[in-house]
Amino acid sequence: MKKAFLPALLVLCVSLQAQMKADDVKTFTLKNGMKFLVVEDNSIPNANMYLFYKVGSRNEYQGITGLSHFFEHMMFNGAKKFGPKEFDRTMEFNGGANNAYTTENVTVYTNWFPASASEVIFDLEGDRISSLSIDPKMVESERGVVLSERSTGLENSPWNLLGQSVQATAFQEHPYHWPVIGYEDDMKNWKQSDLERYFKTYYSPNNCVVVISGSVKTEDIKKLAEKYLEPIPAQPEPPKVHTVEAPQTGERRIVVQKDVATPYLNIVYHAPEAKHEDYYALALLSDILSSGKSSRLYSSLVDKKQLATSVFTDYGASFDPYLFGIYAVTSKAINEADLERSIYEELEKIKKDGITENELQKVKNQKVMEFYNQVETINGKSNNIGTYEVFFGDYRKMFDAPALYNKVTAEDIKRVANKYFTKSNRSVGILKSNTEE
Repeated sequence: MKKAFLPALLVLCVSLQAQMKADDVKTFTLKNGMKFLVVEDNSIPNANMYLFYKVGSRNEYQGITGLSHFFEHMMFNGAKKFGPKEFDRTMEFNGGANNAYTTENVTVYTNWFPASASEVIFDLEGDRISSLSIDPKMVESERGVVLSERSTGLENSPWNLLGQSVQATAFQEHPYHWPVIGYEDDMKNWKQSDLERYFKTYYSPNNCVVVISGSVKTEDIKKLAEKYLEPIPAQPEPPKVHTVEAPQTGERRIVVQKDVATPYLNIVYHAPEAKHEDYYALALLSDILSSGKSSRLYSSLVDKKQLATSVFTDYGASFDPYLFGIYAVTSKAINEADLERSIYEELEKIKKDGITENELQKVKNQKVMEFYNQVETINGKSNNIGTYEVFFGDYRKMFDAPALYNKVTAEDIKRVANKYFTKSNRSVGILKSNTEE
């Protein structure tokens, strides 16, 4: 069995390299500091544009929390040339579609379109970056939308309610403390000057990385960028986030009450940022714990003991040290304390006895297959290239990732489990009905 894994991994690595190479990504930087990464892919007559703005809730402070997410909304509400709602209408008229998302670390805008509509897309983006309308009437309208989104999200999603509470418990100093959507009182009291200053600071071209993949030519993209985006002036570099979360010195616990059928459990451990040497081992450990029905937590807690109806983990790329999360929903008639205890038992097994080579090779193969599947599409190309450029400091590291995952040993997995999965480093949240004792 062990020998069967290695050829599969090598084949996938070779396939990844054969399909796409680092040199296939062409780069240029405009005079205003906006960086472009371009992949020419003529497999379909379409293209996409990903704009990664290095701004998220970690760039806010109390008083203006939620502004990053708010501007994700405002960016679709009109500028000098294309008025309110015209961004979407114009894109759809030209056969395109778009989306956007905001996290603690970044705000990302995505456009998909026929390659023949490239100039229209550049015109749209240039307009809203250079002259977004922050009209007070539109601000008030959109303020109501995001306030409603906040209350609806907390009301309808137990995970949102529990996750925000646990994150605020785990982080007491760093701006990861507050939720991406912001605090209600802050959202109600943003001032016009706050909005204008925030947009000018963080939506500057030198704070943005643009990735374009599809049936395009780099020289054509560069001409369009110089025409529509280079005239936008650069701004001073945004202020650095200098707050460092102090090491946690004891377990923290919180109970949240909400009408749910069975208790929800969220356990988080402080864990390092994307550029840290332990990132790849922890990412693989996350998969060992919860990727698929044969994973440690699922097979034990859901299949065998039937303590939980679902269990999953989360560990992703971040700019600053963030969290390794474990999430579970308690089965009916099961006490959440029994579920929590069983989770720790599974973690202790890894800390004490490690993992098998088969387990490790399985998740390595999954990781490489994941890469392979993602870079088969122009969407996956842009998303991954941009993610590595922004979070890991260089898009070329995407092509190093399969080898870096492959270098992780079973001893590395055991080491990081012992290093980070300690009682003093964890915060625990339980969400249960207020009728329960």
